[in-house]
Amino acid sequence: MDIAALSVAMSTAKVNDSYSVAMLAKTLDQAETTGSQVVGMMDAAAMELSVNPHIGGNFDMSV
Repeated sequence: MDIAALSVAMSTAKVNDSYSVAMLAKTLDQAETTGSQVVGMMDAAAMELSVNPHIGGNFDMSV
């Protein structure tokens, strides 16, 4: 293998690695945002239950 081909292969590998790391960072940021939104929804549901404890506590079903 000549030097030029090796240089191209190493450069391509470096770009691919950089892209993978950037995508992982973006995915982690998105997961963190989604998690904080879920926690916010859970807090809102707990607040509604504390204000109206009789709403949503029972489920009646007839078949």
